Amino acid sequence: MRSFFYLILLFISMSVQGQNASRMNPVNMDHSIMLIRIAEIEIFEDFIDQYLEILKEESEASVRLEPGVLCIYPMQESERPDQIRLLEIYADSAAYQSHLKTPHFLKYKNSTLHMVKSLALIDMKAIDGESMSKLFAKINSLD
Repeated sequence: MRSFFYLILLFISMSVQGQNASRMNPVNMDHSIMLIRIAEIEIFEDFIDQYLEILKEESEASVRLEPGVLCIYPMQESERPDQIRLLEIYADSAAYQSHLKTPHFLKYKNSTLHMVKSLALIDMKAIDGESMSKLFAKINSLD
């Protein structure tokens, strides 16, 4: 559980670094309307390296270019490299819908469709939105 907490801190740090503070201040977000999701993706083994490269490009562009994308943090299981997990946090459902129409997402989706063996999208909710705000504030104070 402790390593999961550090992982969450790391993803928030990475996502905040990509945000332009004048466009969106995650600390002041209404956590009750955020769309939080875990994507569970299984990749065909022959495509793992190629998929990871495309995914890194897409997740970086999403956080950098889209104010409503607070986090897309890709992870790969250590023991099963064909198992990918994404922690996705959007400001709201409109930000998510907008994300689905961006050129970088469409490029990712179209170029990896044949690489994906299975995909499950699991909607989540924050148990303590105030803690998320505190994490964002703490990370911002480190800059």
